[in-house]
Amino acid sequence: MQGTVRSLNASMARAWTHVGLRFLPFADAATTELPLGRMLRLALFQVSVGMAVVLLNGTLNRVMIVELSVPAWLVAAMISLPLLVAPFRVFIGFRSDTHKSALGWRRVPYIWYGTLLQFGGLAIMPFALVILSGDTHGPAWLGHASAALAFLLVGAGLHTTQTAGLALATDLAPPEARPRVVALLYVMLLLGMVGSSLVFSLLLLEFTPLKLIQVIQGAAVVTFLLNGIALWKQEARRPSQTRGEKTSLADFRQAWRQYIRTDRSARFLVAVGLGTAAFNMQDILLEPYGGEVLGLSVSATTLLTALLASGTLIAFAIAARRLADGADPYRLAAIGALIGVVGFSAVIFAAPMNSPQWFRAGTFLIGFGFGLFAIGTLVAAMSRENGGQSGIALGAWGAVQATAAGGAIFLGGALRDLVNMLAARGVFGPGMAAPEAGYSFVYHLEIALLFAALIAIGPLVRPAVVTGSKPAKRFGLAEFPG
Repeated sequence: MQGTVRSLNASMARAWTHVGLRFLPFADAATTELPLGRMLRLALFQVSVGMAVVLLNGTLNRVMIVELSVPAWLVAAMISLPLLVAPFRVFIGFRSDTHKSALGWRRVPYIWYGTLLQFGGLAIMPFALVILSGDTHGPAWLGHASAALAFLLVGAGLHTTQTAGLALATDLAPPEARPRVVALLYVMLLLGMVGSSLVFSLLLLEFTPLKLIQVIQGAAVVTFLLNGIALWKQEARRPSQTRGEKTSLADFRQAWRQYIRTDRSARFLVAVGLGTAAFNMQDILLEPYGGEVLGLSVSATTLLTALLASGTLIAFAIAARRLADGADPYRLAAIGALIGVVGFSAVIFAAPMNSPQWFRAGTFLIGFGFGLFAIGTLVAAMSRENGGQSGIALGAWGAVQATAAGGAIFLGGALRDLVNMLAARGVFGPGMAAPEAGYSFVYHLEIALLFAALIAIGPLVRPAVVTGSKPAKRFGLAEFPG
């Protein structure tokens, strides 16, 4: 009987292995050097990053404006503080490439530094909220300064952790699996954001200031635990490779110049920045445009997010097939930019035609174009890793992407308000004195940025090969970026 049970268990295990390899989306990312279990454990640092993003941009954003009556402009300034750290991701990546330590680690110290910064920022945050709530006799500016410091520390921590963590994943995975592994980490970031938002909403169902403080303190502890588990026995100690003189700022400048001069990296980063800015400038304008200009209900504008996401997911599926057949990632990104031009044009024409259908179609095409552009630039960025210098390559890509996205969102909202104010004063004539003036200006600017991105990315596209082309490395669902 015992032998029969063992045989049945072995058969079920073999069957489940085959099912997993066929249906689990990231099973093809696992390798002998980096098994699936170890990979998923490493991905826990992305879960902590996603949790911090939701806490800062969602929960605390709302609480500070509504419950604590902090001016919206001041809250927006605090939320934008992490963007000040984003440009330094390239330096963080370089330091993790060249870190000198008797312990023999390169990436682990920087992930640990980032974890401590995240933990410290979340530890300060409750005290800042207590001062902002008015329950103490301290001056109000002290609460504002403490909250700003907490936001800055958490932002610096998540950028440091993410840059060094992605570089560590690139080191651990063999070259052919690196795009899938790094993409898995980005999907884990999304899962961390979704999961933490659900948990926070349940914990704060009956809101009290004390419960919010407990949630923030719990998030700090969970961040510490998740990142500690993620780091455990991931990077091998190689003291012989990490001994010697410490790198200086001059060494960073030399490495940066070398990276920029290699294979048109500067042109690639310009294309990433322009395209990312173009697709993200409308991030806070689509729903207000539908409600203010086209008169759509709250329910109807809420569905726009689903349309945008569905377009992106369909683009993922098509891009997966195209890249598996050997498509050029730069060409794919360029096609995404062109589709984005069509999408923004449809959104612009929706106002004079008073057509919600055109607006919805344009929204779908914007998501579709962004999906192709994101996948193309992700795969292209991964191919630029050179001689173990994955930190500076991923840091440069992450710095440009984060800075461009954050700056574009702020610029989009500011330009819309400015143009609408001037239009209301009659600066552009009576024909432009309408609510859609500001939106239209921003959408036209996004089209111009997409054309600029096409100009930048054009020389990077390899010539099409009609016959005898060799299929590219496998690209499956695991390559989808976050």
